[in-house]
Amino acid sequence: MSKKPVKPSKEGGSSPGNETVHTIAIDGMYENWFLDYASYVILERAVPRVEDGFKPVQRRIMHALREMDDGRFNKVANVIGSTMQYHPHGDAAIGEAIINLGQKDILFDTQGNWGDVRTGDSAAAPRYIEVRPSRFALDVVYNPQTTEWQLSYDGRKKEPVTLPVKFPLLLAQGVEGIAVGLSTKILPHNFVELIKASIDVLKGKNPKIYPDFPTGGIADVAEYDQGLRGGKIKVRARLEMVDKKTLAIREIPFGTTTTSLIESIVKASEKGKIKVKQVIDNTARDVEILIHLQSGQSPEIAMDALYAFTDCEISISPNACVIVADKPTFLKVNDILKVNTESTVALLKRELEIRRGELMEKILFGSLEKIFIEKRIYRSIEEVDTFEGVIETIDKGLKPYKKQFYREITRDDILRLMEIRIKRISKFDSFKADELLRDLDKELKEILHHIRHLTDYAISYFQGLLDKYGKGRERKTELKSFQSLAAT
Repeated sequence: MSKKPVKPSKEGGSSPGNETVHTIAIDGMYENWFLDYASYVILERAVPRVEDGFKPVQRRIMHALREMDDGRFNKVANVIGSTMQYHPHGDAAIGEAIINLGQKDILFDTQGNWGDVRTGDSAAAPRYIEVRPSRFALDVVYNPQTTEWQLSYDGRKKEPVTLPVKFPLLLAQGVEGIAVGLSTKILPHNFVELIKASIDVLKGKNPKIYPDFPTGGIADVAEYDQGLRGGKIKVRARLEMVDKKTLAIREIPFGTTTTSLIESIVKASEKGKIKVKQVIDNTARDVEILIHLQSGQSPEIAMDALYAFTDCEISISPNACVIVADKPTFLKVNDILKVNTESTVALLKRELEIRRGELMEKILFGSLEKIFIEKRIYRSIEEVDTFEGVIETIDKGLKPYKKQFYREITRDDILRLMEIRIKRISKFDSFKADELLRDLDKELKEILHHIRHLTDYAISYFQGLLDKYGKGRERKTELKSFQSLAAT
């Protein structure tokens, strides 16, 4: 099927049988498409936002899980299905992200086989394992009143732009992602140390924070450079001498598994770098890899050789990249900590202001109700025939008392008074009403004090998190300086 050549009109417009040709260079089209794709992958797939520390898929998982939460465990397969209402990608990617979050043991309570980061064993199928938000997540991650919402990709649901996380979660969990033209790798830090560091930030200090890995081990952070590009951290396995012929590995470097570690030892032995008779993996609840040395092999030399020639020592290169104001930005981990701490203070202030407004409204209506009943204003409406007349009569009865309220009394307030039942009026207890108003007033004064002393309130909040959730989250990775070994 052939097409007739199109002739451009002299005026540049179009007329019947005479169309205008607009030429777009293919290289220009590809440039625009590539930039759109790169921008999408960076902002919507691979890099977390600094405000809450979540990638979009993680944020949508957390939102879906909260929507489903009734205190009981949910099948991961169901959580994946619910998340797909918000996340326009495949179930496999969502399932992988859920497992990744679950293995970090901060935001989820889990049941079933969730795999093991030390051995590299994968989790069971989503239909066999269960999850619910942890108490920590419910306390720290969610608050519908302070959440900014947007429509989901198909316009049917609302989803959070960011979650109101009141904790440096990004640094606690760590993150890794590969986008187009850039990547991010933020190493996990210690839960307890991050809270203490946030308190120090609020006190005007400049704390130093260093990675802490779930696999333990020993780390040299001399060249960490606060997680920026170009920095590095050396991590070693924890080696022990059982006897003169046997070494034991009790903790492994972050990023390795017992399987990959054993393979590197066997490979080094085959190349003659280290004289090993046998390697036995006894890992169960705790890591234990026994290395039986050949006779005549010095255990001290063997330990040095393991660090030099195997994955018993590895180097990790961090690259702290986050989304700030819809742009990828390279930040130091200390800067991320400060942003998260300031964000927590702002969220706490917003929560206090919302609670202040609620209390003021409760006090206002409680006082209105007390006046309405005690001054028998409800009696004055008995002879009024019209609805508007009733409203005017009540408004007139309240007029002498209006100056004591913090705002004007509106038509809606009067309508609420009209909804009070006769049974409530007949059983009204003035003493109990005064007591309730005193309690509300006392709470309001506390809220106002916290708003005036916001930094002290934030420090108290972080200390509360430490007391409530800090037990059992002590540092696992030992920080130590060690010299580089010459591989000769």
